[in-house]
Amino acid sequence: MLKKLELSGFKSFAGKTSIDFAHGITAIVGPNGSGKSNVIDALRWLLGERDAKNLRGGKVEDLIFAGTPKKPRVGLAQASVHFDNTSSFFPVEFNEIVVSREVDRGGNSKYFLNKSEVRLRDLVDFFAKARLGVKGLIVIGQGESDMFLKATPIERREMMEEILGLREYQLKKAEAERKFKNTEVNLTQVQGLIKELAPHLRSLKRQTVKWEKRSEIQEELKKIETELFTFRLAEIKSNFLKIDPRIAEVEKGMGHGERELKALEVNVEATEGYDSKYHDEMKKIKADSLALSQEKSKLEKDLGRLEAQVEFLEERKTAGEEIDVMSAVPFIQKLKSRLEALLSSDLEVVKSALREIILEVNGLFRARKESGPNLETVQALHGKLVAKLAVINQSLDALRKRENEIAASLEARSGEFKKALMAREAKKDFIKELEVERNKILFERERWNLKLQDLELQAAQAGFKLLPELVENFPKAQLANLNTADHERAIYRLRGDLASMGDVDEALIKEAQETEERHTFLTAQHSDLSRALVDLTNLKQGLEAKINTEFQDAMKNINKEFLKYFELMFGGGRAKLEIKNPYTAEPSGFRQKAKIKIKEGDSIEENAEQENKEDEEKEPEQLGIDIEVSIPRKKITGLEMLSGGERSLVSTAVLFALVSVSPPPFLVLDEIDAALDERNTRRFAEMLTELSKKTQFVIVTHNRATMEAANVLYGVTMGDDGTSKVLSLKLE
Repeated sequence: MLKKLELSGFKSFAGKTSIDFAHGITAIVGPNGSGKSNVIDALRWLLGERDAKNLRGGKVEDLIFAGTPKKPRVGLAQASVHFDNTSSFFPVEFNEIVVSREVDRGGNSKYFLNKSEVRLRDLVDFFAKARLGVKGLIVIGQGESDMFLKATPIERREMMEEILGLREYQLKKAEAERKFKNTEVNLTQVQGLIKELAPHLRSLKRQTVKWEKRSEIQEELKKIETELFTFRLAEIKSNFLKIDPRIAEVEKGMGHGERELKALEVNVEATEGYDSKYHDEMKKIKADSLALSQEKSKLEKDLGRLEAQVEFLEERKTAGEEIDVMSAVPFIQKLKSRLEALLSSDLEVVKSALREIILEVNGLFRARKESGPNLETVQALHGKLVAKLAVINQSLDALRKRENEIAASLEARSGEFKKALMAREAKKDFIKELEVERNKILFERERWNLKLQDLELQAAQAGFKLLPELVENFPKAQLANLNTADHERAIYRLRGDLASMGDVDEALIKEAQETEERHTFLTAQHSDLSRALVDLTNLKQGLEAKINTEFQDAMKNINKEFLKYFELMFGGGRAKLEIKNPYTAEPSGFRQKAKIKIKEGDSIEENAEQENKEDEEKEPEQLGIDIEVSIPRKKITGLEMLSGGERSLVSTAVLFALVSVSPPPFLVLDEIDAALDERNTRRFAEMLTELSKKTQFVIVTHNRATMEAANVLYGVTMGDDGTSKVLSLKLE
């Protein structure tokens, strides 16, 4: 299992030193002070030992070669141990595993697993899975041959758990307990925060109810406005689509009539005959008639536009008052507040304030009048144009009368001329009728154009955009059944509700949202932590049950082997390891801790109260190991009555019993045979030889019998430069 140990700058090994280990027993010998125990310290250090005192030093710097008069000190201590993993003993996919550790004089330590830097905690967990570590009996240092006897009952149990491979589960259990405590603290803190936050959240919700209602009103208002504006826009667009074809048709007829009229004019001139007396007058009449007709046409167009404005303004006067009153609501509310404030003022202040209010009211009406042409102005202009048109019609009638007189005088001269003249006049009347029809259509288009402009103005005031695709995307059936009067009343009512609510406090809304989000987050955290407590409780109970079951099963075999080795070493007697509660001195079986089931619906106070109650009713659950021995021909009442050699023999018997039941990959022993006499040393060597078939041994010794049992012998000597050197000898 152990292949090689490499040291550099570690304690007395200043230079690079390499020690290869045999499969059986490797013995390390040498005079006192030569540094052979430093090999054991290096192995203990590599297995995760952190306490410098357990490495026979006062501080971490004592692990680094301090220098001698002939050899300067070094700044870094390094050690590496190589393991053969062809049997896949370690849970990694490598045939060879190298664990390295180094420390500098600044106290900085680094740990490597196959040249990859790892944490010490990871290294301890890695060794725990392989039943290795520094808390058990894997490494027994110098002067610690009776360490199992000197240990407390709980420490004895920890040693046995490590060599039995239960250390891994103890570490997991300790980690679960640590997480359980942290989770309990976090859960208590979260619960406190939730309790602190809940009243404030309820208060904020009460304050934000009306703001939430405002959003609903705004959504409803937007929906109704969209429907109303869409309906009116659709109506206007529909009428616009009908107007242009009608205008094109009339203008086409007028163009055709104009061409026919010109032909008739030529015919009239051809059939008129020559009459110098009426020629100039008829020419002048025609010129005047043409000029008056053009002016009349222009007046009729202007008159049509004015009539559309009059009609639109009359409709607006009757249908638009509600909008004006509604838009004056803020002004009236402000005026009411100012009048209420004047109730307690003196007469001069009241007069001054009333004068300001009158000026503001006049300004309101003046702004209303200046906002666009009013009905009276347009009607007055319309009257003037009507009067002017009447004068033009009179003039045209007079010209036609004179023209008719001339025509009557000429009638006798030619029947054909009369016929041509009548045809011309009929065509003129036809063209005039088409002009009247066109003016009516133009008047209608102007009226719808004014309605479109007014609709755009209303939409802009409401913050609404009349997009071209609005009508196309709106359901046709919904537009067909829309009641505009109901929609207008609903808009007036909803705008009044919004005005009475006032402005929204955005800071309050934001605070309410943030508080709600935090409360939701904490509630989720509370649920997660409660589930984590349940999982950790189940994990702890499962690990504890596994540890206790395996430990109790192993105890039977350990006691059997312990008695066997004890009888061999003492030539008889009795020995037994017993599980006891260290607080009662009475034997104690393994008891499962009372299971406290934490349900997600229960409060942490109820669970904590139940757990505290259970703890008060129970005795401490940490169980230890007591040793009961009876030596032949000697009556003892306690371990303290044993001699040094006897204590060493008892500890060795326990060690060999553990190795027999659960063979570790290797054991490192430092002079544990020092207190044994020659006879017991030979027994120790024989047992060591037998056990080396399953476990690899590295032992520091001065006894010849132990050396004879070794497969490889390393000699450690101290050179004149104050550094340790190693010599090896393989024994056949």
